Amino acid sequence: MGVIAWLVLGAFSGWIANRLMNSRTGLIDNIITGIIGSFIGGFVFNFFGAETITGLNLHSIFVSVVGACILLWIINKIRR
Repeated sequence: MGVIAWLVLGAFSGWIANRLMNSRTGLIDNIITGIIGSFIGGFVFNFFGAETITGLNLHSIFVSVVGACILLWIINKIRR
């Protein structure tokens, strides 16, 4: 995937994860959360034998959102 696709996927999945986890952050934080979440989600899905991120599609957004939610959950546990 290209850099622009990573930014779009990261921003969208980070925004969805923030809404699901009741976090309120800005655009840059959403992009970073989504991109890191993509790596975490890809690792988790690969561990369980499922398909990982394949491009800019619904499955990749789902994987990225799951990873971003895991990341936000870990961050919230560390902050408390």
